[in-house]
Formats: sequence, C-alpha cells, structure tokens
Amino acid sequence: MALPRLVILTGLSGAGKTQALRCLEDHLGFFCVDNLPPSLIPKFADLCARATAPIQRLALVVDIRGGELFKDVFEVLAELDREAIPYEIVFLEASDEALVRRFKESRRPHPLGGELLEAIRKERACLEELRGRAHKVIDTTNLTPHQLKEQLIILFGDGESLRRFRITLLSFGYKYGIPLDADLVIDVRFLPNPHYIARLRPLTGEDQEVKDYVLSSPVTAEFLAKFTSLIEFLIPLYMNEGKSMLTIAVGCTGGRHRSVAIANRLAELLSAKDYQATVRHRDMQRDA
Repeated sequence: MALPRLVILTGLSGAGKTQALRCLEDHLGFFCVDNLPPSLIPKFADLCARATAPIQRLALVVDIRGGELFKDVFEVLAELDREAIPYEIVFLEASDEALVRRFKESRRPHPLGGELLEAIRKERACLEELRGRAHKVIDTTNLTPHQLKEQLIILFGDGESLRRFRITLLSFGYKYGIPLDADLVIDVRFLPNPHYIARLRPLTGEDQEVKDYVLSSPVTAEFLAKFTSLIEFLIPLYMNEGKSMLTIAVGCTGGRHRSVAIANRLAELLSAKDYQATVRHRDMQRDA
C-alpha cells in the first residue's frame, strides 16, 4: 500500500494559506482539505491510501482555527513519525504590518478575535514551536499571489503539474467564424487541400485517406515539429500566469479536412509526451 505524499500546510492567519491550497489543488494535483482537525490526519492519510483509486498527493491545512483540537498537533506528528508516515510541513508567515493590512483589506476578523495586532502576535507565539518543525518556511510579506504560486510549483511540481495541464485541440472552419473560447488560433490553410481531390472531398480528416494526404506532405511534418515545440515552450509560461488549461483552435477553410487531421495528430503527439490532450471538431459535420 503506497502512502500519499502528505503536505501539512500551516502558518499565520492572513499569510496566504488559502491561495497556497488553491495552487496545490488546481495546478499541482493535490487532494486538498482545509481546516482538518490534527487528530484525523493519520486516519485520513490511511483512507486515501486504501481508496479504490489511491490518492497520491494530499495537502491538509492545519491551523489555529481548530481551537482546542489544534492542541493535538504535536501528538499527531509524533504518531506519524512512529507509524513511518512521511510528511512535509510548509509554514506560511508574514510581517505584522502585512497581516494587519490584509485583514483590513479583507474585512475579516482574526480567528483569535480581540484587538487585531494583539491577536496576530498571540498567534505567532502559539505557532512558534510548529514553525520550528517546518520543513519549509515561506515569508509572503513581499510576495504576490503569482510569486507564491511559483515557489510552490518549484517545491512540489516535479513535472506532474505539466502532465495535469489540460490541452484542447479544437478544429474549425474559418468560413464559420473563429471560436470565441480559443487561447491560440493557428491557420493551416497553407497545407495541401483534400477538397480539390474528388475522391477525398466527401471524407473528413478522420478518414485514413485524408490523413495520409495531409500528413504525408513534408511541409506538414515540419510544421507539426515546430508547432509542437512551441506549445511545449509555452505551457510552463502559461502555468506561471495561473492557467491550468489551454484551448488551441486549428482552422482551415471548412473545418472538415486539414484542421481535423492536424488537430488529431497534435493531440497524439502531445499525449505521447504525457500531456492531457483532447480533441473537439466543431465544424467537421457541417455541409456533410
């Protein structure tokens, strides 16, 4: 039974734990639970490991909001050590000034209540020992949400986030308009056109004869190699900007032959590189 990679996310209120948790879930493939009582951590990790589809990455937020339940955290960490359950503690903190500013901007009360600055200092004192146990301390005082995300991707990405990045190849015909939901649009009307071959005209880019006609061109081969390389170059850059999916619209005149064959082939090439690539053909059956 393989145990999941367990990340315990903790730290000061207002230091960015919610943003960090969203990054771990949306971009790095973690199963995330916010404000879990510490005493449930060992049982929950075991439950995830025994699931029919085992959860491989688990991130839990444990912090002062747990009240009396939070006091069990060190006993639980000792239990994890005894049971040889590996875990990583990531502690987020920020300066008093930054935390005061964030609470005032969000207009949310501090979990400990009372005067804000006093509550922040009290929480900092309560968490001092846990901070000392942390494997990684991140000071978010001068970090933007984007910069925090970058740090987490560096810490926990190990290539899995790239494989989770979802790519949709959408074929379309220019005579029916450019898709509104496209992130990238590529025009393949420069490729050999099966429409002018009488026996190929009734077929689509999913038929083998049309695929052979389009893909056998040296220009097509060169284009596919260069465009695939461009996509691989762009994906990490898009991820750094917070994107978790990319829609690439591939267009020819009618959306029936060239764009269909190219979208299918691009999906095959990207899937072979472990990206999650799917295909949609918007106009393939028009004027059938």
